[in-house]
Amino acid sequence: MSEVYLARTNQKLNFARLHLDALKNAQNSSAWSKHALIESYQESVLFHLASTYSALLREVAERYSVETESIVGLPDLALGFEKAGFESPELNQLQELESRQDSWLHKLLRAYAACWVAVDRQQNSTVSSSLSEIHVMQVNPDHAEDQDVYSEYQAWLDSMRKLVDRLREGMQEW
Repeated sequence: MSEVYLARTNQKLNFARLHLDALKNAQNSSAWSKHALIESYQESVLFHLASTYSALLREVAERYSVETESIVGLPDLALGFEKAGFESPELNQLQELESRQDSWLHKLLRAYAACWVAVDRQQNSTVSSSLSEIHVMQVNPDHAEDQDVYSEYQAWLDSMRKLVDRLREGMQEW
């Protein structure tokens, strides 16, 4: 097995960490472009975390010798397992985590999806929304919650690392 997606998952985790560090530096900056840098790094952290998840899905597929190229999201991974006739505790964990509206993964994926939506009004907070999702969707945020968004991203990165480690540990038996 080539384990190309294992390497890709690790690479994306590292990129997320690097961009999180750059986000922290931008928040501490006094440059005239501070807010543009902050918004840029916020979106890049989301991109790399979402890309980590995508690579992880393909890593799981690769480990079980399931077709990887057609996997864009979790439903594709589930379909691949169904076609191959496999069951996977990793797939079950991911389905549960992604479907729970209060989970960090669900919030991360929603915040990333918000990067693709442009609105010119502030969104009202909901129980299932994260600060990151609300912040990204605002065209002209006041940056009052930048530290809270950073903390949320740090928690998501930590949770993603733990998820990767937990799934890899379980897949070693396979």
